[in-house]
Amino acid sequence: MNSEVPSIHDQPIVSEFPDVFPDELPGIPPVREVEFNIELIPGSEPISKAPYRMAPIELKELKDQLQELLERGFIRPSVSPWGAPILFVKKNDGSMRLCIDY
Repeated sequence: MNSEVPSIHDQPIVSEFPDVFPDELPGIPPVREVEFNIELIPGSEPISKAPYRMAPIELKELKDQLQELLERGFIRPSVSPWGAPILFVKKNDGSMRLCIDY
């Protein structure tokens, strides 16, 4: 288990406005000592769809967003046989929202 989990107080925006952010965020799952597993029905196989094609600008956006999510501790690297393709949806402000097509 990674002992260096980023703290909310490590985020620059939190340090800038400490009176707005609570000391603890109850909605974020805590780091647990036990890894949980989902037991599958016997004989079932993982579902994995091929990724959708992306324009070079979308690939760059994907790399940037994934890197930011990794740095913030919201995601972690995985080698799961399960997988779903991702796509981007343009937001009203022109930025791109990362979506997973389950």
